[in-house]
Amino acid sequence: MDAKLKAKVRRRADFRCEYCHFPEIYSELRFQIDHILARKHQGRSNVSNLALSCFRCNTHKGSNLAGLDPLTRRLVRLFNPRTDEWTSHFTWDGPRLKGLTAVGRTTIAVLCINRSDAVLLRSALMQEGVRLT
Repeated sequence: MDAKLKAKVRRRADFRCEYCHFPEIYSELRFQIDHILARKHQGRSNVSNLALSCFRCNTHKGSNLAGLDPLTRRLVRLFNPRTDEWTSHFTWDGPRLKGLTAVGRTTIAVLCINRSDAVLLRSALMQEGVRLT
């Protein structure tokens, strides 16, 4: 990936993780460019298959395309930032991200978005007036 492509992905995401919406400015680690469809699954390094991802979401997602919905225990695809509308699948319940659909619930579970340290950090940022959407 060249620098121009990376910059385009970062700007399009408004410098927020496209999965958990955490703002990069408050992260200790620079966000990563995620292949939505991993290269090992023939995903390409083009703008339509790339998303800005925080280190934690990207690490938990890995090359996963799906996971088990914690409610139904059925195999469900993960959220795709290029084809899915974020607000159709997620909403905030204070500092906790809530899945509105099977895709949302599954993505939250697989990416461990509501792990305790993340919820505590989001809570502190929200108290300081930082918006998460």
